[in-house]
Amino acid sequence: MATYAVGDIQGCYAAFQRLLKQVKFRPDRDKLWIAGDMVHRGDDSLSTLRFLYQHRQQVTAVLGNHDLHLLALAHGAKPLSEKEHDLAKILTAKDADRLLNWLQSLPLLVHKKGYTMVHAGIPPTWSVTKAQKLASEVHQALADEAMAKAYFYGMYGNEPHCWDDHLIGIERLRVITNYFTRMRFCKADGTLDLINKKGVQTSHGDYQPWFSFADRKSKNDKVIFGHWASLEGRTDTENVYALDTGCVWGGSLTAMRLDDEALFGIDCSL
Repeated sequence: MATYAVGDIQGCYAAFQRLLKQVKFRPDRDKLWIAGDMVHRGDDSLSTLRFLYQHRQQVTAVLGNHDLHLLALAHGAKPLSEKEHDLAKILTAKDADRLLNWLQSLPLLVHKKGYTMVHAGIPPTWSVTKAQKLASEVHQALADEAMAKAYFYGMYGNEPHCWDDHLIGIERLRVITNYFTRMRFCKADGTLDLINKKGVQTSHGDYQPWFSFADRKSKNDKVIFGHWASLEGRTDTENVYALDTGCVWGGSLTAMRLDDEALFGIDCSL
């Protein structure tokens, strides 16, 4: 039995199936970890979500920003744009409720097998223990339909820019969500820059990649994440594994076997 952690699929179903074929994935034996952004921008988000739901007993997944966007659309918090054809197919599918309910039940953080998996990262001021606690607050909100609706209507926005233990309500949930699903660059105190989406070479001033701070409280923990395609899978940081290698942009789709940290990838430009 093997466990494979996979970076952002983003609806690239054919590429995902090619990757599973390469690693000889067997759902009766193997497990899949998915680092968020299962849907959006690819050409078959519906098939991707259906496959993951079908094999949900073998799948461990966390929510990414695009997954949350789909759920916000489902709750009426945002209008569907003309370009979001792949998401429209999910929302109008006969099994939409089943798929979306499963998606909404997923957490922002998974911690087991000696790894912590999130979509974007863990701010330098949070230990894994604190990150687990805060991720569970969002998970609990999503489990209550009335709270979930309020959450999705208030989820969008870049503020607050920094964590404060005294935050309450939707502002608290929003900044927790932004850390786990949107973060790339921040300051040592966790102040976010949610504008810059480029690579490490574009670090500026006190804003650095979240994983680069020497006194980061999760530095001794193995952290798997996706989200940041321009890293091209490289962090040059011990215990930090970047798995978004830009499949939807014509890069590659990457899997890491947790048992030995071997990497597998397929070309998505084909």
